[in-house]
Amino acid sequence: MADEEAQLKSPKETGPTSQDAASRPTSVSSTGNNEKSGPHIGAVDLDRVGEAEGYLLDEARLRQKLGLAPDVELKKSPKGELLIPQPTDDPEDPLNWSALKKGVILLVLTVNACTADYSAATGGSALLPQAEEWHISPNKVNHSIAGNTFMLGVGGLATVWLSAYFGRLPVLFWFGCLSAGTAAWSAAAKTFISYMTSRILNGMFCVAAAGGGLMWIKDVWFFHQHAKKINIWSASIVLSPFLGPQFMAAIISVSTWRTGMWLNFGLIMLGLVLTVFLGDEPFYPRHLPPDRIPKRKSRLLRVIGVEQYRTKYTTNSFLEAGGRLVYTILKLPVFLTCLFYFLDIPWTIGNNTTISVLIVPAYNFGFRDLAAIYTAPVVGAILGLVLGYFIFDLIATLWAKYHNGAIAPENRLVVIWLVLPLKLAGYNMIGATLQHAPAWPWPILAVGWAMHTFSTIVTTSAVGAYLLDAYPEAGGECAAWINFARTLGGFIVGYIQLNWATKAGPQTEYGIQTGIMGAAFLLVVLLQFFGAKLRHAQGPLNFKTS
Repeated sequence: MADEEAQLKSPKETGPTSQDAASRPTSVSSTGNNEKSGPHIGAVDLDRVGEAEGYLLDEARLRQKLGLAPDVELKKSPKGELLIPQPTDDPEDPLNWSALKKGVILLVLTVNACTADYSAATGGSALLPQAEEWHISPNKVNHSIAGNTFMLGVGGLATVWLSAYFGRLPVLFWFGCLSAGTAAWSAAAKTFISYMTSRILNGMFCVAAAGGGLMWIKDVWFFHQHAKKINIWSASIVLSPFLGPQFMAAIISVSTWRTGMWLNFGLIMLGLVLTVFLGDEPFYPRHLPPDRIPKRKSRLLRVIGVEQYRTKYTTNSFLEAGGRLVYTILKLPVFLTCLFYFLDIPWTIGNNTTISVLIVPAYNFGFRDLAAIYTAPVVGAILGLVLGYFIFDLIATLWAKYHNGAIAPENRLVVIWLVLPLKLAGYNMIGATLQHAPAWPWPILAVGWAMHTFSTIVTTSAVGAYLLDAYPEAGGECAAWINFARTLGGFIVGYIQLNWATKAGPQTEYGIQTGIMGAAFLLVVLLQFFGAKLRHAQGPLNFKTS
């Protein structure tokens, strides 16, 4: 099937600069600037226009807004949607890749993204047998999970920094190699100190796709495709920490926890193999003149990073690449979004990694029963994926209808309002059921867990889509900070969750945590009504590669 992005060709001549065209609705026609052929819309930065004034997918409205003459060609999808950004005529431009190749890249990205939280959480079901084997408390064993979770955040920042310098693909490959090595170490560890060390190092390296996924999505897909791809990528991240403990519990019921850790190694190896045989470099230096863009020669050399390094493909210096992270978090919408996520999602992580210690004695569960109840959040996550696939486009369409065709980044936040009641009610149901177990049957807990996970998937997709629309040139940096906020909160909660439940009781603990999630939503309200003003007041990031 022909790719939808390669439907139209545009002239090679260029008109006004992207800075000029994006900053004012200058009239553009083929008779300007003494050029022999029509101007090229690629010279207009449609990302910058959308970031500042809202994304326009309707050709007539965009022509009117920017004063584009009829002879200025616009590349569109078969459905008539404007392609933002406008792709070049270069077949090596990832925006011009075939639908099949883009699908393969999404597979590579999602499988690798799944390994991060799968690896972090899979030890949750092994706390009791590991504590028995090493003659320590389950709470102490849980410190290995907390350390792994914290390093996911650090690893995400390192991923984006190195990717902005070396390229996306080699970082995914080399981090995958180190992730596989530390996963094997975890499975073979003979002492708790050795096991904990390997788990902490594994967290640093298994996060490359989860911490930097937005930059891949931005590099390969157009604006109108972002929400669905982010939803799939986010679902793999949020779904994986439930699959990890579920598979581990099922394995322990017939074997040992070490077998479960070898399965974790196998999943990481699957991601690594896909990277080697199917991956390709998604970054394209479209900020350079066409004659200065290095030609691609060897995919395998791109996998290991040799080609990118020799050609200085990203054009960033090492310090410039790191500085992008600092400039991004200084933008108030980014900081406030990450603060919301820091206060909202850690309880999900803490519940997932420690609930086995609470639910097993409460209902006299065996490990097979524990594996079965993890089906509840898995079902919730799948339902969230299905809803997200449709609802973001629906909300964007309705938003455009009432805002003169323009889709502001803040439209992505609307869905959080809709799912918040389910998130709060579901989490409270978990705590109340654990408090009154076994008088309250476990299906109540399962329903609450599914409700909470459903809303978590949708919230995660909304947060990622909002920041990518708000700061399209900083997709990787936004993903890294979102990931850091998530994992830092999860690290903290991992240390306090079990002690808090023991001292205060699950109902009180989960009730307070539900209140914190509700209070954090006020930050979403602030961004919904004042996010655009904050963005305009601080201006765009204007990175070197923008």
